[in-house]
Amino acid sequence: MLVPLQIGGIAGPVVALVLLTLVVVALYKSVVIVDAYEKKALTRFGEYQKLLEPGFNLVVPFVSKTYAFDMRTQTLDVPRQEAITRDNSPVTADAVVYIKVMDAKKAFLEVDDYKRAVSNLAQTTLRAVLGDMELDDTLNKRQEINARIRKELDEPTDEWGVRVESVEVREVNPSKDVQQAMEQQTSAERRRRAMILEAQGERRSAVETAQGDKQSNIIRAQGEKQSQILEAQGDAISTVLRAKSAESMGERAVIDKGMETLSEIGQGESTTFVLPQELTSLVGRYGKHMTGSDVETNGDVLDSLEFDAETREMLGLDDIEEILGQIDEEAEMDLEQMEAEAEAIKAGEDEADIKSADEVISEMESDVDEDVAAEMRDAMEE
Repeated sequence: MLVPLQIGGIAGPVVALVLLTLVVVALYKSVVIVDAYEKKALTRFGEYQKLLEPGFNLVVPFVSKTYAFDMRTQTLDVPRQEAITRDNSPVTADAVVYIKVMDAKKAFLEVDDYKRAVSNLAQTTLRAVLGDMELDDTLNKRQEINARIRKELDEPTDEWGVRVESVEVREVNPSKDVQQAMEQQTSAERRRRAMILEAQGERRSAVETAQGDKQSNIIRAQGEKQSQILEAQGDAISTVLRAKSAESMGERAVIDKGMETLSEIGQGESTTFVLPQELTSLVGRYGKHMTGSDVETNGDVLDSLEFDAETREMLGLDDIEEILGQIDEEAEMDLEQMEAEAEAIKAGEDEADIKSADEVISEMESDVDEDVAAEMRDAMEE
């Protein structure tokens, strides 16, 4: 009797502990916490029940199972794939697919491991799209490749409750042989463009140089032409002025020159002189003109030629009266000064030298001649 009592005393606490443990485990299994970014599919005895929403959820313990589905956008890496383009060029490419679970029930019931399924489908679609394009298109039309892959993935993934948000092809690399050929082609193209640009530059430089030389020659020719015209005009004006000056001097200038020649002949040591007929006639005409004789010599009279308006303006002949008036004023001033000096000398205030009337008149005539000659020189230079 004592042994059963001892066994019963030990079994009671053990059973109670086991029952307590079962209760704790059952409570733990009956509580399911769902995160805010996911949903969980609930099954009981293997049968689908419902989707558990984020938060605190109670389920039947021991016979219920949950399967979590991330409702955020997920990234799937598509491994590098080898493909043959339509123009028989081997290429390799990899991509990234962005997906999002839209219906967790379909993702749970319609497909086994939707991530792996989408990745495999993206691989085959990538190879098919690259094989349907030429090499240059695979390298240049990246956006078109992305759009075609996404379109091919949309229909099957919709049945799985998954939406393909974006597809990005990261790299498309041709084979090494093709890359070398492309590099050579690019290098040749660049050399061709460089040669074309250099040729165009040389042609433009030659054209600009030719145009510059042409303009320079034209300007130089115009300058030489203007210089010759001005030089010719200057020579013509000088010739006209000399002719007009000689013409304006008339026959008197010729006679004066002849008289100077006679004076020079008379100063020589020789006592015998041979005079040309023209010179003797010239002396007779000079004497007639100076004395006012009535004797006629071949009917010639020593008249000065008239000046035209342009020559008169150039020589200032119309201003002779004004010049003579100035000379008269200066003469009157000199006479007044002489009278004042005479009065001063008479009064004994000034002991200056007294000039004779002939000296004063000769000085006045020389001053007048110098003024007139200066006016004539200025007019000839203009």
